[in-house]
Order: sequence, then structure tokens, then C-alpha cells
Amino acid sequence: MYQTFLLAGIWLGLALLSTILSARLKIATALSEIFVGIFAHLILVTWIGSTILAPDTDWIQFLAGTGSIFLTFLAGAELDPTIFKKNWKEAFLIGFISFLVPFFGCAAIAYYFLDWSSQASWLTGIALSTTSVAVVYAVMLEFGLNRTNYGKTVLAACFITDLGTVLALGLMFSPFTIKTILFFGVTTIVGVLSPYIVPRLFKVFGKLPSEFETKLLLFVLFLLGALAGWAGSEAVLPAYLMGIALANIVGKDHALIIRLRTLTFGLLTPFYFIRAGAFVSLPTLFAAPLIFFALFLGKIFTKVVGVYPTTRWMGSSKKEGIYTTLLMSTGLTFGTISALYGLSHGIIDNTQYSHLVAVVVGSAILPTLIANAFYLPKHLLQKREEENPL
Repeated sequence: MYQTFLLAGIWLGLALLSTILSARLKIATALSEIFVGIFAHLILVTWIGSTILAPDTDWIQFLAGTGSIFLTFLAGAELDPTIFKKNWKEAFLIGFISFLVPFFGCAAIAYYFLDWSSQASWLTGIALSTTSVAVVYAVMLEFGLNRTNYGKTVLAACFITDLGTVLALGLMFSPFTIKTILFFGVTTIVGVLSPYIVPRLFKVFGKLPSEFETKLLLFVLFLLGALAGWAGSEAVLPAYLMGIALANIVGKDHALIIRLRTLTFGLLTPFYFIRAGAFVSLPTLFAAPLIFFALFLGKIFTKVVGVYPTTRWMGSSKKEGIYTTLLMSTGLTFGTISALYGLSHGIIDNTQYSHLVAVVVGSAILPTLIANAFYLPKHLLQKREEENPL
């Protein structure tokens, strides 16, 4: 048993190091956790041995998987239904184009230029079509844009993009059988009934020290995740759909959201992101840098070609259009989820996985830096200050 505690101590020590680096370097914690996972794997494997981190240990896989499920659920639960209803045309069109063009464009690059298999190419298209809700939300929060209609519409567009990613991942890489029909049928029924049943259960049994709300959500997400696995799909799909279904309930309960964030970011997601980084091979990247640049430029180019004309057509100014495009070009959570899914199911190999995660991490950094340095829509900030002087 001491070995389990020792291994847990090592992983949580890496999580603490990631938090310190995140605070010092002013980058997203998820990003620092991936970096720490990459370098911890390289250093520990080189100095001590290949089994020191043991990322394939059952309980580490369970915590990492639970982290991805809860992170996906929270992403859906924090959707603002009011703003989405008001600006659904803009959000849907920008989000849909942001998914569709990179999906086909990056898949074509992987298939025709890198000579990857069709399965690996489609997985590449899915992984690189994503937009990082975590990165975009952090930027909006930092500058106060999350309180503007512009910021809320962009966040809603991010949800549409990632919904396309989750649906594509679930539909393209799971066998369509009677199990699939049952899975979607049960998920739909639960999603439709939950907004009526969950608030009533919360009202009767909620606000107790025993955390009934969290247990109920875990119960539903675990059962739907098991059903997804039984049907050959991915557990993040029902988690995301349940988050959207309960956005008006869970998303508006700020105390519950804080508690769920504490559980998710304090314990679960460090295992997910550090584990994702531990599978990246730096020597592999250095051995074939052209693959990285081809995929990175492909992701950015297809995002620009798809999103920028759409924003201009929807009435955005040139500066706002570029800023929106750069933010929609970021990637992190769903990109790594898709890549890790591909690696775990034998769709891509470790070399391809390393390149995909490196591109996803790079897209979380460079577009954000350029957007905030040169294209920040300051007129929106001034308008927000005039509307909310305090």
C-alpha cells in the first residue's frame, strides 16, 4: 500500500509544481500541468526508470478519466443560455465554421501531406478543430470581457465548436450498433428529464454537509459514462450533453460550481493533464519538426480561413474579427482529450500523439499572446467600464 501512497505523492507533488509555475509564469494551470508531465516523464525516465510515473496504473487512469468527464461537464454547465438564445445565430455560425473548416482541412493535411492513415487523419481533424474554452474563458475573465455580450457570444461559439468535436469523436470512432441506439436513446431521455427532476431533488436534499448534489451528479455521469463505454463511445460525450442540459440549474448555482471546480481542478484534472503530457515524447518531436509545423500552421490557417470571413460577415469590425479568430484558434482541453482517446484506442501511435499534443499546446499559447498584444478590443472594455463604473 505504501507504493500507492508514494505514487500519489509524486503525482500531487507534480500538481503542486504545476500550480506554482502557473502562478509565476501567468499561464493556464492546465497548460503548466501538461508541460510538467512532458518534462517529468523525460527527466524521471532518463534518470530513474520508465516505470516511475506509472501513468497506466488503474487508479491513475480512473482519476484522469473522471477529471476529463467532470471538466467536460463543467464546460457545458457554464454555458449562458440567455446569451445563447439572444445571439444564437452568431454563436452557432462562428462555432460551426470554427469546427468544420479545420476538421476537414487538418484531416486533409494529415492524409495527403503526412501520409497518415485515414483513421489517424480523421482523428487529427477532430483534435485540431477544437477551441479551448478554458483559455478563452481565462482571457475573458482577466479583461472583464466575460461580462460583455461580445465575450458571452464568443464563449457560446466555443461551446458549439467543442460540441462538434465531442459529437464527431463519439460518432466516428464508435461502432454503430443496437448498443449505440440504446446509448443515445437513454442519454436523450436522461438529458430531457434531468432539468425537471434534478432541481426538485436539490431542493429536498441539497445544501447538506454530505454534498448530495455532487454525489448525484457523479452518480449520473458515471452511469452514463459506463453506458457510453459499453456502446463503444466516449464518456465525455454524455458528460458534455448533461452539462448543457443542466446549465440553467448547475451553472446558476455559484456555490455548487465553486465546490465542483474545487473537486475537479484540485484533485482530478492534474492527473488528466499530467498524464496527457507524460505520453509526449520530446525526442520524437525534435526528430521530425516539419510534422509539427505542418499541423500547427494547418490548424491556424484553417481557423483563419473559416472564422475571420464569418465574423466580418456577421458585422464585426476588422479588429474584433481578428481577435475572435485568434481566440477561436486556441486549443487545449478537448484537443488533448481527442488525442489521448486516439492513443488509448490504437487509432494513432505515440509519435503521432506527441505531435498532436504539441500542436494543441502551441495553439493555446501563440494565438493568445498575439491576440492580447495587438488586437485586444479596448473599445469594448471602455464601454463595459461606462456601463459598470464600479
